[in-house]
Amino acid sequence: METRWPVWKLALLLYVFAAGAVAINLFMLGLLMQAVGFAALSPVVALGLSVPLGIPAAWAAGAWVHRLLAEAEGR
Repeated sequence: METRWPVWKLALLLYVFAAGAVAINLFMLGLLMQAVGFAALSPVVALGLSVPLGIPAAWAAGAWVHRLLAEAEGR
């Protein structure tokens, strides 16, 4: 019997943190891209882009935590 949370529940729990990390990384990438002539991303645009891009990031974080829990249980 499986007592661990499934990956989708972990991803749902971690979505806010993953989307926040994506937003920060996008904003910093926008600042770095100024060095090669692109316009900087505003924080609002970075947050808007992080909403859909946070889904695969949250899924990856959930799968990672799921594997860590399985390893800790010795499975």
